[in-house]
Amino acid sequence: MLIDTHTHLDSHKFDSDRVEVIERARAAGVYKLINIGFNRETIQTTMALAEQYDFIYAVVGWHPVDSIVMLPEDLEWIGSLCAHNKVVGIGEIGLDYHWDTSPKDVQQRVFRQQIQLAQQKRKPIVIHNRDAHEDIVRILREENAKDVGGVMHCFSGSWETAKQCLDMNFYISFGGPVTFKNARIPKEVLSRVPLDRLLIETDAPYLAPHPHRGKRNESAFVRLVAETAAEITGKTLEEITRITTENALKCFSIE
Repeated sequence: MLIDTHTHLDSHKFDSDRVEVIERARAAGVYKLINIGFNRETIQTTMALAEQYDFIYAVVGWHPVDSIVMLPEDLEWIGSLCAHNKVVGIGEIGLDYHWDTSPKDVQQRVFRQQIQLAQQKRKPIVIHNRDAHEDIVRILREENAKDVGGVMHCFSGSWETAKQCLDMNFYISFGGPVTFKNARIPKEVLSRVPLDRLLIETDAPYLAPHPHRGKRNESAFVRLVAETAAEITGKTLEEITRITTENALKCFSIE
């Protein structure tokens, strides 16, 4: 029984066959999914999915690329949603220095605000990090994010960065890119992550694993990530499935 800990099934890329995509995930052994709402539109559609399906949970937050448009009432809204029994975390939040849509200082302010909100609501946080490793680690440390912990989503950094995040109570999550043949560093990092801190995800519809690279990703493909993790760690698929599922349930406090 697999858990896809990071997916976007509410994406418009699934508008024509969303029900079938969810059914394929279930048929592939994915028995729980965590959908991410990261702005005004997707928070609403994520909540709708979580309320429609008993096996879909919600993580809600404000993505760094949209930091420039977040209003105080948006932060209050995210906080109010934390009382919902299907909301299991705040995210994806963090920093993205690749896309030049929100100034770095604005991204960092919004990031800090949401870490503080997570501490108030006692929710784990899901971190988006693109080209911002040093600032991510520094802000997590300065804001005492270890108090709530969470997930380094689709981790792409070095082992040194991973170790710093592990020391702050974070799980390290791997998606499709770790299956790529040229993914030397992600494979090396996965091999060194303690098994009790390992998670898997798809980030569907993005970052499809091999052999679907370049195509639309979907939650059923999390099994391919699990197979790669098993190969790298020398565990069986069944062992990796059990380990990552137990980790996800613990991280997000899901019964």
